[in-house]
Amino acid sequence: MINLTKDQIILLHEQLINSFGGIHGIRDDGLLESALAAPYQSFAGTEFYPGIVDKAVRLGFGLIKNHPFLDGNKRIGTHAMLVLLELNDIHIEYDDDELIEIIQEVAAGVLSQEGFHLWVSEKINKG
Repeated sequence: MINLTKDQIILLHEQLINSFGGIHGIRDDGLLESALAAPYQSFAGTEFYPGIVDKAVRLGFGLIKNHPFLDGNKRIGTHAMLVLLELNDIHIEYDDDELIEIIQEVAAGVLSQEGFHLWVSEKINKG
């Protein structure tokens, strides 16, 4: 399994801000660390998020909800999730407008992590 490091997430965020505008920088390093560590949590040898999709969704959800950056948290959460999936040869098919709507629902607290996971799982290209 290929993972994304903190430095890679920060670089991806910088690239997104450079491309689409916004404010550079980390608002809360502790919340960033928390979002990055959450997908790899375990207890008594059992991972809470055992699969790649589980980890990618948890990473995206954490970055969106924790607001660790000054700006672009929905963008980096979405992008990091999609990149992690692609790096691990999991391809999802979605309509851009639908993705934007789902991410807005996550950010607003309308869609739970479980609902987000279900949506991503339904979009995996099985072919």
